[in-house]
Amino acid sequence: MEPGRRRAALSGPGPAAPLRLLTRTDCSLCETMRVQLAMLASRVLLPPLELVDVDSDPELQRRYGLKVPVLLWGATPVCHYRLDEPELLRLLRRP
Repeated sequence: MEPGRRRAALSGPGPAAPLRLLTRTDCSLCETMRVQLAMLASRVLLPPLELVDVDSDPELQRRYGLKVPVLLWGATPVCHYRLDEPELLRLLRRP
């Protein structure tokens, strides 16, 4: 981010739920989405990001195992495979 430049804050309901990125070891799509989220976070204030190995939890593996990477905001699925930046920003801005 350029010196003196602020990131735009997103409005939203109360305390922001964390973003959870469900990943898998040696997943190039997962790494790409993580990098894209970091780039977006340099421009827009995002909730904290948690990285979760989908294979560490049988329920997550059952539900999302073939869709990784999956981005969740709280319990709400935002996107999978590729970052859907417009959808993420829409969800974060909704009242």
